[in-house]
Amino acid sequence: MVEFKESFIETYKELTNIKDFKEYSLKKLIKSIRVNTLKISILKLKKRLENQGFKLKQIPWCKEGFWVIKGPRTDLGNLKEHSLGYIYIQEAASMIPPLDLKPTSKDLVLDMSAAPGSKTTQLASMMKNRGLIVANDYKYDRLKALNMNLQRSGVSNTIITLSEGRHFLKSEIKFDKILLDAPCSGTGAIRKSLKTLQMWNPNMFKKLAGTQKQLISVAFSILKNKGTLVYSTCSVAPEENEAIIDFLLKENSNAKLQSIDLQIKKSDPILEYKKDKYSKEIKKCLRIWPQDNDTEGFFIAKIKKN
Repeated sequence: MVEFKESFIETYKELTNIKDFKEYSLKKLIKSIRVNTLKISILKLKKRLENQGFKLKQIPWCKEGFWVIKGPRTDLGNLKEHSLGYIYIQEAASMIPPLDLKPTSKDLVLDMSAAPGSKTTQLASMMKNRGLIVANDYKYDRLKALNMNLQRSGVSNTIITLSEGRHFLKSEIKFDKILLDAPCSGTGAIRKSLKTLQMWNPNMFKKLAGTQKQLISVAFSILKNKGTLVYSTCSVAPEENEAIIDFLLKENSNAKLQSIDLQIKKSDPILEYKKDKYSKEIKKCLRIWPQDNDTEGFFIAKIKKN
């Protein structure tokens, strides 16, 4: 039996309905797929899977996304459609950040923490393999999965780089759009990794928040004027979310939050936490708890550089 630490309960019971949060964090995650329109149309893929006995349910916020409600098998990664790159097995909430970034076929895009490539391949699909994506990660062993997923998905507008985020400051290149899906504690994705509960402690966020602040500062610095930065985590911790955005707003008067308009159930962003008070502009961010849509928990902020 998986147990939640008492300190965990004390930390989050003031922020959400803790009973629902615990229930959904331990509930089996419904598998979801995204149709890779670089290789097949949504209609053709849907027919292929339905002819095999799969029942699909549309994900409201992503026209290419479907929950796999039932089917003859659960090992979706072994389907022919997966091997051919027709589908990408991607969590439903994970599809949101690229949708908010809205890249065009003329954009120079940086996916700052790209591996294993779910959002990179989604960006490439949205861009119809045009423009240019720089898919970066800082760990060499993570690039193998990124490279394989890009190839399988038929992505041809992307180059892979191996670098710590701070090193982008040495370049004179500025980007039209930047996606920073930041390394985080994963407290919104407990249902995918129960080890998170064992590792959790109230002090774990200090180092993570330091990295996140550094990365978002770099990302904003290398963003073109009038460019868009999307920051996201699969964490429910305010230290990794609202606090990071509040930090960016205080450090950069030309950072302006944009409202996120999606067909999705959402919770209010947190404006007060412990002794901290955050900018009221943070109301424009998107905070999703696992119980809101029966997905992972996610936080997304869309920032414009004016």
